[in-house]
Amino acid sequence: MDEERIISSRSRTDDDWQDSSLRPRTLGEYIGQEKLKTNLRVFIDAARQRGDSLDHVLLYGPPGLGKTTLASIIAGELGVNLRSTSGPAIERPGDLAAILTNLAPYDVLFIDEIHRLHRTVEEVLYPAMEDFALDIIIGKGPSARSLRLDLPPFTMIGATTRAGALSSPLRDRFGVVSRLEFYRDGELQEIVRRAAGILQVEIDEEGALAIAKSSRGTPRVANRLLKRVRDFAQIKADNTITGDVARLAMDMLEVDALGLDEVDRHLLRTMVEKFSGGPVGLDTLAAAISEETETIEDVYEPYLMQIGFLQRTPRGRCVTRLACEHLGLPFGDSGRQNTLW
Repeated sequence: MDEERIISSRSRTDDDWQDSSLRPRTLGEYIGQEKLKTNLRVFIDAARQRGDSLDHVLLYGPPGLGKTTLASIIAGELGVNLRSTSGPAIERPGDLAAILTNLAPYDVLFIDEIHRLHRTVEEVLYPAMEDFALDIIIGKGPSARSLRLDLPPFTMIGATTRAGALSSPLRDRFGVVSRLEFYRDGELQEIVRRAAGILQVEIDEEGALAIAKSSRGTPRVANRLLKRVRDFAQIKADNTITGDVARLAMDMLEVDALGLDEVDRHLLRTMVEKFSGGPVGLDTLAAAISEETETIEDVYEPYLMQIGFLQRTPRGRCVTRLACEHLGLPFGDSGRQNTLW
């Protein structure tokens, strides 16, 4: 279900063909995450001056914020090759060994969804990250022996949306651990203007801001919305995106000014109309809207909690007054208000 939503922050197949052209190539082009960029610039310049490999980097945060883009930028700034893979794609220790032995000195190895690495694969990764060595077992039974194979120095960049799911031994081997934060409207507005220039579509400040406000703090969503608004502008507005055109397109896409779509509003309305705004248990809510509990927890709730529309309490989920005001619905009963405030 989430893959079909235009405001989903997760990658979709229709993003791939054009996202590469919209992605920045250098830290100077990368918009937002200023503290992270400043620190990375220092670490990268220091490593280059020493002629050494950059410490292993762990990037974590919600999907769509630019972890993959940053990995590519880091490799570019270091002037080395980037080898990309993902946790689920590395099924056996031999798969990882093949990747590591093919790295050139100081190359960057990027592993997306690193929290999904199999534990036996992690065991191979520990000496590779710490000592630039690979321990291989040759033979079986009493005749088996261990062989240590030296690896060239390299930089591992891991990306995850669930840093807490990483094992402590793996997490401790990253020298640089950075969290990517949601973007502010002004930063997203600048991202939209830059992308519009690459896509060769005219856009004014009001149009860029309207798209930015509906992007849920996520560049991937902003770029996806821009492409759809561009289609409306091409057919209905002489290929120019103004504030009115952007709002018309958002109405047609059923995305409101806060980035909520019909799925978000259905969840909130169900809580208000069927459960008086809560508290309601997760399993009960999932059954009421015919959705998986994991999808509610991982996909719907984070943004609704971030903007203050939903609260988790020991007794269950509750809709806040802000959400009811946004949807034009009455706010709960006095008993629930006493629970929340």
